[in-house]
Amino acid sequence: MNKTFKRISLLFFCSFCMLGKLSAQHTFSINNKPKFDAYQDSLQVLSEEMFAAKDNLGRFEKNAQFVKQLVTALKINSSFNYGFDSLKRVSILKSPDNSFRIITWFLSTDEGTYRYYGAIQMGTVDGSLKLHPLTDGTATLTDANVITSNKNWFGARYYEMVPVIVNGKQPYWIFLGWKGNDQKTTKKIIDVLSFEKGEPVFGRNIFQTVKNGPLKNRVVFEYNKLNSMTLTVDKKVNMIVFDHLSPYDPKMTGNFEFYGTDLTFDGYKLTWGKLTLVEDVELKNDPSPNDDFYGKPVKASTIITKGN
Repeated sequence: MNKTFKRISLLFFCSFCMLGKLSAQHTFSINNKPKFDAYQDSLQVLSEEMFAAKDNLGRFEKNAQFVKQLVTALKINSSFNYGFDSLKRVSILKSPDNSFRIITWFLSTDEGTYRYYGAIQMGTVDGSLKLHPLTDGTATLTDANVITSNKNWFGARYYEMVPVIVNGKQPYWIFLGWKGNDQKTTKKIIDVLSFEKGEPVFGRNIFQTVKNGPLKNRVVFEYNKLNSMTLTVDKKVNMIVFDHLSPYDPKMTGNFEFYGTDLTFDGYKLTWGKLTLVEDVELKNDPSPNDDFYGKPVKASTIITKGN
């Protein structure tokens, strides 16, 4: 990692850390809407310039400018209530109970890899700002199944949220995310967010991926970069459904560069707070393949699933 990259990444982290400690001095009202609109316009231009930049230096410099502008906008009291809907490169998902929203985006690098950025903005009664910056720890996480904090986040651009409340217990939120990997493969993930003593925790021991096998904390799919993969919530079957991935040749088992979809679907069904793998799911209509954020993942509706 070069010095410029480190410096800009540090600027991003420090900016959000500083932002998390600041309170508001303005109120969100009809009079403030033009101000938010102006910030949004500026952020939209910067986000497009980030993606259009031809090298790492240009991308990360524009990203640093984007972060500064976002910080400035979020300083305004009750910014939580402004949607920033024009930022198509940035995913903003708000929990149905308005307790928080999560902001995520990514940058590609000259090396064919990706860096992920984001923050969790909490909803506050008085409209003041409480923010948890998300620091991408992908490069240092050797175990994709580990529980992480916001300080070593298993970065992704989230595009769908599933709020879960089971028998009145502490809620948690399942996220579906796109996670570009390298020049050969792409990843998608199913991750879980909960809060412990007010602090975000990523990963939860709820995934039954093998019958009678140990539970996992998150699920990671990896496949050939030239392929696409559906991963979405299908309310008709009340599951998280996804393309079954398999190698083109059995000899390539475990080499994900040679994995793609085989036109069948599997799913995860929530039962008593656990997500259990269901194979060969029959779907009445194939889910829309608004997949990779080459095929930009789009925001989708959320559901709340309750245990019986």
